[in-house]
Amino acid sequence: MNLPLARILHRAGQWPRLATARVVLGYDDRFLRRKRLVTVAGDSFLVDLAETSNLVAGDALELDDGRLIEIAAAEEPVLVIHGDLVRLAWHIGNRHTPCQIEPDRLVIRADHVLAEMLRGLGARVTEGCEPFTPEGGAYGMGRTMGHAH
Repeated sequence: MNLPLARILHRAGQWPRLATARVVLGYDDRFLRRKRLVTVAGDSFLVDLAETSNLVAGDALELDDGRLIEIAAAEEPVLVIHGDLVRLAWHIGNRHTPCQIEPDRLVIRADHVLAEMLRGLGARVTEGCEPFTPEGGAYGMGRTMGHAH
């Protein structure tokens, strides 16, 4: 079976034309180089990028025939954190945990151990299900891993 190929990644806001399809991916699935994906409409295609890339919501993959496939972030289980955000962010970062940083809250992937730690530090922690788009790391491909101590 010959699948359409996507070899070009267009970053959000830099598309040459409108997308004709959409693919919804979780945080882990948006870090890829070569992988078979399925659009919301059920059409399969193969991503074959030159290097491993961190895809973000709003990016688009270009198929060899010129069609664009929009990247959307899937809803996934998360913890929504309120409290002393600077202090709590430090503790989350100290554990090398990806974190979505917003003016009035922090969001991390659901983790019962981290939830208890954060509650112990005085945080208000609630469970949610929403797209997870953490802050990119200072080291390595927009992710918080890949550096040495």
